[in-house]
Amino acid sequence: MDRRTLLIGSGTLIVAGGTAAAVAVKQMGSMDDYEDAVAQLRAPLAVKPDDRELIRYATLAANGHNTQPWKFRVRGSSFEILPDFTRRTAVVDPDDHHLFASLGCAAENLMIAGTAANRTSEVRFDSAEGGKVVVEMAAGGNDRSPLFGAIAKRQSTRAVYDSRPVSSANLALLSSASQIPGVATILITERTQMNRIRDLVMAGNSTQMEDKDFVDELKHWVRFNPNDAMKMRDGLFGACTGNPSSPTWIGRRIFDFAFRENSENEKYAGQINGSAGIAVFVAEKNDPEHWVRAGRACQRFALQATALGLKQAYINQPVEVSKLRAELAALVGMPGQRPNIVMRFGYGPTMPMSLRRTVDAVLAV
Repeated sequence: MDRRTLLIGSGTLIVAGGTAAAVAVKQMGSMDDYEDAVAQLRAPLAVKPDDRELIRYATLAANGHNTQPWKFRVRGSSFEILPDFTRRTAVVDPDDHHLFASLGCAAENLMIAGTAANRTSEVRFDSAEGGKVVVEMAAGGNDRSPLFGAIAKRQSTRAVYDSRPVSSANLALLSSASQIPGVATILITERTQMNRIRDLVMAGNSTQMEDKDFVDELKHWVRFNPNDAMKMRDGLFGACTGNPSSPTWIGRRIFDFAFRENSENEKYAGQINGSAGIAVFVAEKNDPEHWVRAGRACQRFALQATALGLKQAYINQPVEVSKLRAELAALVGMPGQRPNIVMRFGYGPTMPMSLRRTVDAVLAV
């Protein structure tokens, strides 16, 4: 959404004046209240965390559109992370690839948090119940991962970065941290290659913007003000991308007016041009188990980036638009494979954090 258009829309409401404007502003809620909710969600892990505390940290993982498409079940020492297909995004993710990658992100957070609770972990994929991730934990060990401190700080920062390069030493740390069996992590910092991926992102964005169902699905997950964001505790809150708040009914109208192919392409071009590099994650097999593995790899990458003071955000259009996948795979030296996830990274600002649903809301019955 174009910031100037949103400001005009919000300004029009205030100029309308009187009681209606005051009521509308009250209904939007307070960013102070929103930040309080974020602080509670992202509070440090308890000194002796129970299972619920570990699940809270697991839910801070990255996931598509912040739909949080997961359910958690604890059986003895086992944590099961099940897909919640009621929260799938059928247009942008018709085969549930991103959904299963999101389960992998949550599993990685869970295991890393487990090390802080002196628990060792083993993870496996189980095809039962539509496919689920099982994390077996056992007492023992105190090897706290250096990625642990980044869990509550990680965010997908959808902003322009400052173009500063990342040192070779830090690139090596990013590569090392994201090593998961069955997944290749390709880091691209050469500008010509980055520009070619930028062009694929823009081509994918154009294809998606021409699809009314895609636009409608995206708008369904947008939260236009703090009250909506706190009520739902999911979705894409506009403030997290630098947009001002507006009443929902106005926000939806402004979205329809401002969300346009050219402005979105210009936005992505600027964001990629300001990034230090791009990471592409490619699993060796195209199945839910390996989509989970790709999610684990990208979560570890994002946590390591956060620990190094870097920001990161997804630019997944070339993997979401199927006709572009082969070109991306060839570009990163993995012809014949299905690229899973694309992320840009670099040095940039800290934006407002997103919320997550409560632990009670994500526990399986």
